Amino acid sequence: MMISGKPTSGPMSEAASLSAPPSGQFALTHSDQWHAVTASFLGWTLDAFDFFVLVFLVDTLAAAFHVSTGKIILTITATLAMRPAGALVFGLLADRYGRRRPLMANVVFFSLFELACGFAPNYAVFFLLRAIYGIGMGGEWGVGASLAMESAPQRWRGVLSGVVQSGYSMGYLLAAVAARFVLPLWGWRAMFWVGGIPALLAFYIRYQVKESEAWRQHRAPTVGAILRTASGHWEIFGYLVLLMTLMMFLSHGTQDLYPHFLREVHRLPLATISYVAIAYNIAAVAGACLFGWLSEHFGRRRAILLALTLALVSIPAWAFGGRLLALVAGACLLQVGVQGAWGIIPAHLNELAPAAVRGLMPGFAYQLGILFAAPTNNIEYALRDRFGYAWALAAFEIANIVLLGTVVVLGREEKGKSFV
Repeated sequence: MMISGKPTSGPMSEAASLSAPPSGQFALTHSDQWHAVTASFLGWTLDAFDFFVLVFLVDTLAAAFHVSTGKIILTITATLAMRPAGALVFGLLADRYGRRRPLMANVVFFSLFELACGFAPNYAVFFLLRAIYGIGMGGEWGVGASLAMESAPQRWRGVLSGVVQSGYSMGYLLAAVAARFVLPLWGWRAMFWVGGIPALLAFYIRYQVKESEAWRQHRAPTVGAILRTASGHWEIFGYLVLLMTLMMFLSHGTQDLYPHFLREVHRLPLATISYVAIAYNIAAVAGACLFGWLSEHFGRRRAILLALTLALVSIPAWAFGGRLLALVAGACLLQVGVQGAWGIIPAHLNELAPAAVRGLMPGFAYQLGILFAAPTNNIEYALRDRFGYAWALAAFEIANIVLLGTVVVLGREEKGKSFV
């Protein structure tokens, strides 16, 4: 179900893309545009923080709830598996009623359930809360990304795409900071209580962020019209789902279990692991912004392929480094490549999506990808028993990067596409 074609620069030439946008596309002021991008970035940052808190607590929660490590890892899978439901619900709301109000509702939703996780009395309740939290996590990206990309000037779309997507790494970084300072002082429950703070972001969106002009021009009259439009573009949607599945294998396969790998294989203390995670997430933020910028010069697909090449050559040090310095260098370079590829995705998917379903299609494809990739952690953990932890991580990602690169080559792009 590949969609072949040569990379294009969209309907506008490079010269035109640097000129003033079409009339009506950016009735927003520069301040309005930056507020929209900031809201999307913060929403994804705080959502990612709420998710990644758990990866630093796998052994702690297993002991607290008197269950196996595998069962705690299963709660990560449950969160990932529920994300498409959130993307569907909040995506439909975003295309029908605008980007702002669904984004506010989403932020409050995932924040409250993250807060509730800190009060879970047992494993069963905790598992249920993490699954419901997944609905909120699934809704944020599609709504926030469409708001940001529709509000961003065309000539800055690639760079701001990287900024928005870097919120994922920033959230991971903040979770690592919390693991270093909050966990030792106040325990694991406080890690989730801190996750309730993002609900305050709804006030910022309410008073500072304006509605997308592109949505106003292309709004669908009914939910049925949205669904008919989406079903009429099933081919591109199928391609996006495949692309996102492999992208999820890339990110979750290199991030979720890595702190546990460092602890189990290299016997690093939690404090050191948190510092390592902080380092490679700083590198990831830089990678997302760098490759987002490069995509404006080389095109979306070529920039993704360049980032994947960097990730591939970093795997030996990331997985097999014998010293801490080698592990840190490998992890940093790998995440520059991984999140470099991801930094292009908000712009790339929103450019490929039809205007009337831009709130639904990119986010739903994104989250269906995570549904299909949800067993990533369980697969890698099972491979560990057969091949060893290092080979389990390395072999899984080498195969995935090769396949992902092939899918990107056979795809297409619409860089610089007008949203009006």
